[in-house]
Amino acid sequence: MKRRLWRIARITAGVALLLLGVVGLFLPFLQGILFLVMGLTLLSTESARAKSWLEWLQERTKWDRLTRTDHQRKLDDA
Repeated sequence: MKRRLWRIARITAGVALLLLGVVGLFLPFLQGILFLVMGLTLLSTESARAKSWLEWLQERTKWDRLTRTDHQRKLDDA
């Protein structure tokens, strides 16, 4: 029961963040892309489609390369 509640909470929070992200794309005071990434990250644990969108976004924007250290890059390249 507790696990089901956590799952529902993650899905609800993920959808809410996605909605804020979409609104934030059109409003100058909200960082839309930030909310989209956070929402997709939460939903990627529950949905294969959200996970594929998150991977597509990472490949397209290369934002995952900005967060990795030089040591991690060397390990990935080897």
